Amino acid sequence: SKSPSPRPNMPVQYFIMKSSNLQNIGISQEKNIWSTMPNNERKLNRAFRESNTVYLVFSVQGSGHFQGFARMASEIGCERSQDWGSDGFGGVFKVEWIRKENIPFQFAHHLLNPWNDNKKVQ
Repeated sequence: SKSPSPRPNMPVQYFIMKSSNLQNIGISQEKNIWSTMPNNERKLNRAFRESNTVYLVFSVQGSGHFQGFARMASEIGCERSQDWGSDGFGGVFKVEWIRKENIPFQFAHHLLNPWNDNKKVQ
């Protein structure tokens, strides 16, 4: 069967947020903020405006785990944070952490992403 196509005004949307290091996840969990690469900002802001809830599932690249998930609590603004050491990040936005724990990818292998050729979610 064909994969469903994305629809506007969805009640809930989910995004996997890959981090290059665990330190950024810790900063986010402590300060309830996040910052992403500028090329992700438009998509996340649109999801925030068009959805009732946007969940962000966090994973450090190469870790083989999810580090938890949060709800997006504000649009991404222009203000940047000095908390992250890279100049490549865009604006900061608020998140509300719901779960802060390591979950191995193998626990989610039954989840498939229809917008990514039904690949496993990880």
